[in-house]
Amino acid sequence: MKYRKLGNTDIDVSVICLGTMTFGQQNTERDAHAQLDLAVERGVNFIDTAELYASPT
Repeated sequence: MKYRKLGNTDIDVSVICLGTMTFGQQNTERDAHAQLDLAVERGVNFIDTAELYASPT
C-alpha cells in the first residue's frame, strides 16, 4: 500500500480510501465487517465515514 502525508502533519494515510456511505443500506452488517477487515489487512487506514453528501434534488 502506498501512503501520503496528511497535509502538513506527520500522519501517513493510504492513497486508497474506503467509503462506507452504503453500509447499513446496501450492505449487511456482516458484509461491512468483512470489507473493513479486508481493507485493513491490505493496509488501508483512510476510511470515509460520511453519512451523506450533498446531492442535487
